[in-house]
Amino acid sequence: MARALYIHWPFCLKKCPYCDFNSHVRAEVEVAQWQEALLADLRHEAEMAGGQPLDSVFFGGGTPSLMPPALVAALLAEAERLWGFAPGIEITLEANPSSVEAAKFAALASAGVNRVSLGLQALDDAALRFLGRLHDVREGLAALEVAQRHFGRVNADLIYARPGQTAADWERELRQVLALGTGHLSLYQLTIEQGTRFATDVREGAFTPLDDDPAADLFALTRDIAAEAGLAAYEISNHAQPGEESRHNLAYWRYADYIGVGPGAHGRRNGFATQRHNKPENWLGAVARNGHGLAEERALHPPEQAAEALLMGLRLREGVDLSALARRFGLPPSVLIDPRKLALHCELGFVWQDGERIGVSERGMPLLDALLGELVAGSLVAA
Repeated sequence: MARALYIHWPFCLKKCPYCDFNSHVRAEVEVAQWQEALLADLRHEAEMAGGQPLDSVFFGGGTPSLMPPALVAALLAEAERLWGFAPGIEITLEANPSSVEAAKFAALASAGVNRVSLGLQALDDAALRFLGRLHDVREGLAALEVAQRHFGRVNADLIYARPGQTAADWERELRQVLALGTGHLSLYQLTIEQGTRFATDVREGAFTPLDDDPAADLFALTRDIAAEAGLAAYEISNHAQPGEESRHNLAYWRYADYIGVGPGAHGRRNGFATQRHNKPENWLGAVARNGHGLAEERALHPPEQAAEALLMGLRLREGVDLSALARRFGLPPSVLIDPRKLALHCELGFVWQDGERIGVSERGMPLLDALLGELVAGSLVAA
């Protein structure tokens, strides 16, 4: 039964050069039309998913802090009517730290948002310009202060392993943001994604990404400094004080059902994978024709679900319980993980095993993608 809801707002003031998310720049957005369409998409999913009250709602994008607070309030009111809210529900909204958007924080809190994920991305003005951000450090820090005043929980996003970035540079930024007192940090290495402007820049020689070895050193430094400050890495890129972990993202990583509405949104519900139309205009047209924005809805066979659950769950420090997964998907535990590879990587110290629970060790986390390819049984991945 679905317990998490994701609502995608696809619009940005500017497309960042590193971003491969479903985001679009439009001169005008007809808010009334979008409200009607998003509400219709919600109602369709409620008919299909039903189930338990929601534990979390996440407004992602794009730039959801560009949404009028009244629209956020209307969507939350309808979600609560359709599913109900569990006690202590987490309602997160991604925000950019421009002064215009920060000015909405009080109204967004009144609308029901109780957690904000703020895209600081860097605490260095030259780096912010390189990343194509519209704010500077001063504006970012001011927005963080406003966010901490209005929301009980705040996450800050930062991007490191930028071209030419030294360990001393990154340590200074990281210690500065840790000193600001947020309970959660999402700290991502810069990756060059296909189809982005950065991919074109690299191909044309405009800049050279940081080499793998110094990037790995920064990864280790990040985990050490954050842990020292009391923000343990509970997922490969996410660090939190105890109790501050993102409950919404944990639903993904623990492979709980989640509903996705809005352009490009993915979902997993009742054994089905759902995906909405990506382009805003195509999504709107689909909602007008069909009452929902679905582009694809397909049944997931148990081996495929088990593979997804493993690929997501092994990102977490807590790892996965193989017996529980086997029972959930009706599969023998022996087919979930290649036992020879598991034994090898446990011996090498890249993976740990405690009874039926396995996970990737601190030593193995820098090699996570390669380890996932080795561990998850080929029969599952091919399913």
